Amino acid sequence: MKSLRFTLAVALMSLSTIAFAQTDAKMPDMPKTEAQTSDAQKSFDELKTLAGEWDGRVTTFPPQPDLNDKPVHATLRVTSMGHTLMHEMRGMDRPDDPITMFVVDGDRLMLTHYCDANNRPRMVARMSPDGKMLEFDFLDVSGNLQYGHMQHAKFAFVDSDHHTEEWTFMAPDGVHSVRAHMDLQRTK
Repeated sequence: MKSLRFTLAVALMSLSTIAFAQTDAKMPDMPKTEAQTSDAQKSFDELKTLAGEWDGRVTTFPPQPDLNDKPVHATLRVTSMGHTLMHEMRGMDRPDDPITMFVVDGDRLMLTHYCDANNRPRMVARMSPDGKMLEFDFLDVSGNLQYGHMQHAKFAFVDSDHHTEEWTFMAPDGVHSVRAHMDLQRTK
């Protein structure tokens, strides 16, 4: 009698495991409803609309003569099966510049900036109430801090062919910063 109950219990557990596995296998195919889409995912979806090629000019505060009014080119590309947005910014007089990766991590939209100062600051996004601006606040940084690090980023969605970006670099003293504002037009 005990072996029959034990066998029955094992059989029921096996069936429930199979049922849950089949349910989980079907879950990715089910579209999410608006209520199920997190704010982080909504922000990321909005950010992905910037995928493409962009040209503009840099304005710095306080003014930095070596950067101010210089041309800049940005490439944004959706990658990793739609789960990552890669942002690459190039000055026209440099062979390469830093890249930034954007991902949804749980209930947060995160960026990791792979800086030419040899460090990797991470920032967490917050969307403005009107949905037209996405700001990234500093979370932490790893790597070399000898030259300073990126502290803040802001993306303003103007229209499908125009957006602005603002990046704030914090000096090693943790007090002085330089803000670079870019007004960008879509080229592709």
